[in-house]
Amino acid sequence: MKCKICGNETTEIFCARILAKYDVAYLQCSDCGFIQTEEPHWLAESYQEAITSLDIGLVTRNMLFSKISSSLIRWFFDRERPFIDYAGGHGLFVRMMRDRGYRFFWQDEYCDNTFAKNFEFDRNEESSKVKAFEMLTAFEVFEHLVDPVAELEKMVKFSDSIFLSTRLQPAQTFTSAEDWWYFSPGIGQHVAFYSKESLERLADKFGMRLYTNGINLHLLTKKRFRLNPIRAVSSWHYAVSSLFGTHFRNKRSLMKSDMKLAENKLHHSD
Repeated sequence: MKCKICGNETTEIFCARILAKYDVAYLQCSDCGFIQTEEPHWLAESYQEAITSLDIGLVTRNMLFSKISSSLIRWFFDRERPFIDYAGGHGLFVRMMRDRGYRFFWQDEYCDNTFAKNFEFDRNEESSKVKAFEMLTAFEVFEHLVDPVAELEKMVKFSDSIFLSTRLQPAQTFTSAEDWWYFSPGIGQHVAFYSKESLERLADKFGMRLYTNGINLHLLTKKRFRLNPIRAVSSWHYAVSSLFGTHFRNKRSLMKSDMKLAENKLHHSD
């Protein structure tokens, strides 16, 4: 199977049981390091809920990302222009950003908009123009993408700057899905796992530059900055390291028990 980022050969690194019922191969690119599952035939089952009820950090994450995005826009982008949240879930982030005074719009093909009613992308003339947006946000989206290149091609039609969150692979060799909580096979929605090199390759395909904090926040953009804006806003918001580092390490046992509970429910429902 070819790498979905750079097209080079991949090697199977382990097999994991998805949704407690499917044995699935995880493959890693020998060149850029990107990890992908085999073609994910189980996604219809995984997305019976667009947002899994086991996402215990949903509200806190949106609160944090609204603060970080506000700083990023205020210091590095034109705050007077419109913005769009891609795959925006229930619209909580868009609501928070509009409450802060930013012209954010919501887009999601699979989830109902609860909190940002009347600010949908396709219902607003000012938001429906190609390249109309100063920046596109995509939080906890990229790990769900079956075809990252095709999806980024859709995103860049909205904006030349993509601010996203997804965890970069830790510096280790993977031999099991137990080696990293982000694989989350019990839920089955995470199918793409990035190295810094693979994100750089993805940016290069669209003539963009990667700025990253090296952990979970990344900016793909055609803009050029003298300093790394993502490292800057990450340092200003020390809570990033708390939420995505110590917090998740402390919560790991709870998350594992939640995953086990989900697997047991799936097993007993067969």
